[in-house]
This record gives sequence, structure tokens and C-alpha cells, in this order.
Amino acid sequence: MRRRRIAVAAGCCLSFFLGTLLNVLFIPGFDHQQRQRSGVTPALAGSPLDLPEEDRGSRRWELARQIRERYEEVVRYQQHRAPAAAARRLVRPLERRLMDLAQPRTSSEQAVRPEKGKAPPQADSRGVSPAGAKIDLALEPPLLGCRDIHNVTHVHYLGSGYTKAVYKVVLNRTLAVALKSVDFGGHDIENCVRQYAALEACYRLASYKLVKEMVLLQRLQHANILQLYGYCYQDSNDIPDTLTTITELGSPLEMIQLLQTSWEDRFRICLSLVRLLHYLAHSPLGSVTLLDFRPRQFVIVDGELKVTDLDDASIEESSCTSNSDCFIEFPARNFTLPCSVEGRCQNMNEKRNLYNAYRFFFTYLLPHSAPPSLRPLLDMIVNATGELHWGIDETVAQLERVLHLYKSGIYLQNTTWMPKAADYQQIPDAAIPDENYRCWPSYHHKGCLLSVFDINEAIEICENHSQCKAFVLTNQTTWTGRQLVFFKMGSNHIVPDPDKITYVKVTG
Repeated sequence: MRRRRIAVAAGCCLSFFLGTLLNVLFIPGFDHQQRQRSGVTPALAGSPLDLPEEDRGSRRWELARQIRERYEEVVRYQQHRAPAAAARRLVRPLERRLMDLAQPRTSSEQAVRPEKGKAPPQADSRGVSPAGAKIDLALEPPLLGCRDIHNVTHVHYLGSGYTKAVYKVVLNRTLAVALKSVDFGGHDIENCVRQYAALEACYRLASYKLVKEMVLLQRLQHANILQLYGYCYQDSNDIPDTLTTITELGSPLEMIQLLQTSWEDRFRICLSLVRLLHYLAHSPLGSVTLLDFRPRQFVIVDGELKVTDLDDASIEESSCTSNSDCFIEFPARNFTLPCSVEGRCQNMNEKRNLYNAYRFFFTYLLPHSAPPSLRPLLDMIVNATGELHWGIDETVAQLERVLHLYKSGIYLQNTTWMPKAADYQQIPDAAIPDENYRCWPSYHHKGCLLSVFDINEAIEICENHSQCKAFVLTNQTTWTGRQLVFFKMGSNHIVPDPDKITYVKVTG
């Protein structure tokens, strides 16, 4: 009987030890530097290798192994350091606004400046900085934290994927932001709980994808990468230190709607994308590939394309011994890249990104309804990327060339027809409020509103539209500086308008 009691007690102690190991050591922000100070090797401390030998191969051991692998992946990304220029970038106007919105901290809540060589402690949900509770994620202190999201308004569920749920909220009744957190009803959590029956450990496993994304959003600073405004650790669903990230808010990328927009706006999306891919190919972390490259991973912010999901990004370059090892497979095409003398597949991350940009974006957005004189160059860009004849450097150079030709009006010099301004009567400070007709693509869904480089291009468009009898120059411009013009089917009702100029076709 006594031996049985000892055995039961030993079993309880073992269970308590295993539960503590999962729930304490594998929290999303576990401070690996604290382990280093204690003299334990970071790569092995708290890993499945530390578990009793009899547990090796068990479901609990397997879950702990997966958590450990994800944790070490986050640490690899976190330990990469961006150049000093990126860390000391100027504060943008929006960041100043975020600083104004952030709740004031008391003296006990001020960020502690770290000693040289040591990571600064991070604030918990109360704004207190405990000793080594979480990974140091910031190049600089976060602009927003838990205090700033406690009293949000206009909460709106935007959607979810396998791991995360995204909400739109308004801070301080003025600034709309996106909140991301692990979705407890999502695919990753449900599958893990079904297999391992351990909610908290399954949360830790899923949360590392969010932590990884947060690290990458801080390490990769670019105009076409969503901005991270801050993050918050707080208790939720009886689980301590659940993570919520606070990011810039964008509009979902709807390809069907995008196909109905002007060529100029669609070209801007493609240009944004290649600028992003050029940065990722030469980033401070090395060449970064987006393994889950789909339109839903991007959003639009003020007309610019931005990548929002980075949890499936990777900097790992495939090793090889021959070219046959450098095989990239896509649904419609396969490619074999050269194997370098260093035993790495040359530019595989870059080429994977580029071909995905071709098949998801370029083929649909670049050539259609483009100015006729630009179509040969655009067709060459689409064909070269579809065959992977070019790398990202050449691709971005050619798209920047298209932008120059378009903004400067040089593309119009190839036209043979020269319009005559004398065929139109100019009426300053006047507009035509009605008499609209529809054209495609148009900036206005009930009228024909197009951008032009100059008055000659406006006359050429009007001459090519059989309905056009007049047009109105507005004082509005597009992102390229081109002027917006309303084309009209008549001029029977002209009204005063100091911001517009009307041109009426003179009939013989």
C-alpha cells in the first residue's frame, strides 16, 4: 500500500512538472536571455530533450517539440539586427499622431533603457515591466499598448484564417486600426486541441506565428509592408499572456473590383508589389520569400499595396548538390534553377515571389486597357516574368521605366494623330453638372471620368468617344499628377464653377 501511494505521488509530481514545463517555459515571449544568465544552453533548455526519456514519442512530447521549434524560429528572426539607419528612421507624421493618442504612462511605467548588451524588459497588460517575462520585440518602444485598446469603439470583425482573427476598431474616436489575435475557434487551435487535448499549449503553438509576424513587421521597414503600431499581452480565456497586435488598417484586396478600376490604379498595385519584392530580395534579413503568396495576404492603404501577413514568410534558402535539387513547382509551370558553387539554389526565394506576382497580379492587371503605346513594353514585362527570364532587379527597373514614360507624357509622342485645340471652345470657370455618359474604365461609376496628361490627350479621348461633345477639366489629380477630366455628351446646361474649365466641341 505504501509503495502504491509513493507511485501515485510520483505520478502526480511528474504530471505537475510536465504541465508547468509547457505552461511556463513556452509562453509567447519567453525570455531566452534569462536562461543564458542562468548558464543553461538556450537551444536545449526546456526543450523536449529535457523531458524524461520515458515520455519521448508521446503526444505531449510531440506537442512540446513543435512549440520548441516555433519558438526557436522566432528567436532566429528576432536576433537579426536591422541597419542603424533603419533603427534611427525619422518619425513620420502618422507616428506622431499615434504618440499623441497613446495613453500617458506614470513614472513607474516608463520604459527602462536597457544596459548595453541586454534586452529591455517589455510591459505586461498593466503597463508594468516584469523581469524577463517576454521576448524583446522592439527596435524602439511600441507606440501603442494595452492601455490604448481597453476602451476601443466601433469594433468590427474583418475575418480570420487558419490561425488569426482580425478586427477593425477605433482608438480615441479618431484612428481606425486593426487588431490581430489567435483565433480560438480557428483551424490551428481546433485541430491541435482535438489531437493533444491541451488548450493552453495549443495556444502557445499557434501564438508563435503571431509573434513571428510581429518580429518581421518590426525588422522589415518598407512603405509596402503594413506598419506595426504596438502590441498587448493580457490574460484571456483563462490563459495568461495572450497576445494582440495593433497594426495599420487596410482595405481587403478584391481582385474583381480591382479589375474594374482604371489602368493607372492597377499599374500602381503592380508597381507597389515589385517595389516590395525588390526590398524583400535585398532585406536586412537576407532574401525573404512569401510562402503563402495569395491576394488575400495583401491590403490596400491609400491606393498602395501592402503585405499584411508575414507569419509564413521565410529566409531559408534551399541547399543543393545539383540543379535537379532546385526544382520549383507551380500549378501550371515548373522551373529548375541553377545550383551555386556554395550549394544553394540561386535566387530561389526571389524567383518564387516573382512568379507568384506574375500569376496572381501581372497577368490580370498590367496589360488590359493600358495606353496602346505602352502595351509592347508591358507585354514584354509579363512574358519575361512568366518565364522567369528576369530577376526582380530588372523587373522593377522596367516598371519604373513605364512609370516615367507615363508620368512625363513621353508615351504620347508615339501617336500619329495630332488634335487641334481650335476645334474646341474654352469656357473658364465653368462646368457641366449633367449630361454624363459611361465609359470603362472610369473613376466615376455614373459618368466618364478619366485622367489625362494634358489638354491634347483630353481632346484625343473626346474625339475617340462617339458620345463626347464636351469635357470639363477639374482641379483634381491622380497619384501620378495627371489631371482628372469629365467627358460629357452635351453642353446644354453650363454653370459657373471657379475650380473647373469647360471645353465644348465646335460644330461646323
